[in-house]
Amino acid sequence: MAHFIEDFKAGLDRDPATKTGFELLLTSPGLHAIWNYRVAHFLWKLKLRTLSRMFANIARIATGIEIHPGATIGRRFVIDHGVGVVIGETAIIGNDVLMYHGVTLGGVVNEPVKRHPTIGNNVILGASSIILGDITIGDNCKVGAGAIVVKDLPAGKIALAPIATVR
Repeated sequence: MAHFIEDFKAGLDRDPATKTGFELLLTSPGLHAIWNYRVAHFLWKLKLRTLSRMFANIARIATGIEIHPGATIGRRFVIDHGVGVVIGETAIIGNDVLMYHGVTLGGVVNEPVKRHPTIGNNVILGASSIILGDITIGDNCKVGAGAIVVKDLPAGKIALAPIATVR
């Protein structure tokens, strides 16, 4: 239950367009997707895989945000706008991450291994950024809108579009 409350507070803190908690509760597809993910992930850990995937699919249809229930997501995660977000099964997302619409955390191999990115703490993932493969985006990084990242990004760095350059 603590994660649900933290997600709610984080959404209020990081979305300047949302003025009240009531508004956030009723209108935030990102918050709805995260809460649905937390339930689906709980079912996933109970080995109720099909039920978990069904729950996640209903959430995808309702929000336009696809989060595999096998992904691992930390605390105070915020998805702003959200439509088009895809988070793969073996993705790991740290605490206090802000993700904008259209972000893909995708795989590059079709084998049952860790194939999706690991995102550190305090990371901002810009709109339509694509992070592919079993790579790591370090703590306090920023990935610009439209950037494509296929190699590790050290802590505190910025990746810019079109093909990520590191600053």
